Amino acid sequence: MTDTVTEPRPFTIAVPDDELAELQRRLAAIRWPAEPNEPQRYGTPTAVIRALVEHWRNGYVWRHWEAELNRHPQFTTVIDGATIHFLHIRSADPQAIPLILTHGWPGSIAEFLDIIGPLTDPAAYGDPDGQAFHLVIPSLPGFGWSGPATERRWGPRRIANAWVQLMERLGYHRYGAAGNDWGSVISPELGRIAPERVIGVHVTQLFSKPPGEVTHALPSAEPADLDQLSAEDREALTDLRRLQSGFSSYHLVHSTKPLTLGYALSDSPVGLLAWNHQVMGDLDPDAVLTHVSIHWFTGTAASAPMIYADDAAQDQPSGPTTVPLGLAQFADDARAIRAYAEREHAAILSWHRYPVGGHYAAHQQPALLINDLRDFFHGLVGADRTARRTENGPDDEFSRSCGDHRR
Repeated sequence: MTDTVTEPRPFTIAVPDDELAELQRRLAAIRWPAEPNEPQRYGTPTAVIRALVEHWRNGYVWRHWEAELNRHPQFTTVIDGATIHFLHIRSADPQAIPLILTHGWPGSIAEFLDIIGPLTDPAAYGDPDGQAFHLVIPSLPGFGWSGPATERRWGPRRIANAWVQLMERLGYHRYGAAGNDWGSVISPELGRIAPERVIGVHVTQLFSKPPGEVTHALPSAEPADLDQLSAEDREALTDLRRLQSGFSSYHLVHSTKPLTLGYALSDSPVGLLAWNHQVMGDLDPDAVLTHVSIHWFTGTAASAPMIYADDAAQDQPSGPTTVPLGLAQFADDARAIRAYAEREHAAILSWHRYPVGGHYAAHQQPALLINDLRDFFHGLVGADRTARRTENGPDDEFSRSCGDHRR
């Protein structure tokens, strides 16, 4: 496919019945491994995966979640040689802020189902004065209905460039960016490459690194200025080292040999479930199975992890981001180290820690995340309007700079 077909085309998810039947056939023909004593020492216990497989076979209803996704307008377009699938939900509020939301691995666009309604139509969800948003929610290249991205590398910077083109194609010239997991890496990159477009960036993680480290991995080198860190930052660094020592196997494999792993993930739905479950085990069964089903039905189980290797291969940024940035950090998630984050992001305007929630806050604590997003971007828009009126005169409105809203 080439870039000649760029006009967004309507899209509807429709997994064929024979693919549903094939999944059931595979789930009924599992060869279970022998489980050792103390199984938690070696990975996810068999009992956990058995229970999920039983639910997948006899309780989980894909057609329900397919219909939930299809409630929202969807499109595909071609950018830089790759198909990009995205949801585009417009708010009726004339003061709505365009916002591009980016998911991560092993997530999908389904990460954001619980916040779409409240963000686009606050009044319908009991908050008539809440800031509204026009939402653009793409499937990452190599993920979901964007399909396997087989041409060239798709690291965070290239994805961010594609998002700039996507927002321009939709008629949005001033907008916000927000994300989770890889979305927390890609969204700041979007602000880095298009600061004239992006009013602000909101993330749920800051994968800040000690000096000299150049990968997305958790910190491994002992920083020379450890004694200069605050007590809170030292505690966060200790937590990250503990997380790395017992939880980084997937990152190493994805960064080095993702295709080798991909043969197994593409051939076995239970293998895919077990591998992906290791980083989404705190989600409810239907949420886990929806993400895993999306990877399975779209044939992207092998291509999705390649973002790690593509990130490791890209050039590292030469300086900090300058677009205003906000962090909403939830309790059971990797903690950011503020001293390092401030070296990578020059304009951190909000830094909020919440005592509940985890890595998938949009599903686990949607109200907290929604309020944090609203407060952050509402303040930025007020400042942006004032600055643009001062610069361009009283007739220049922020809403005019948001584009023609062709879709």
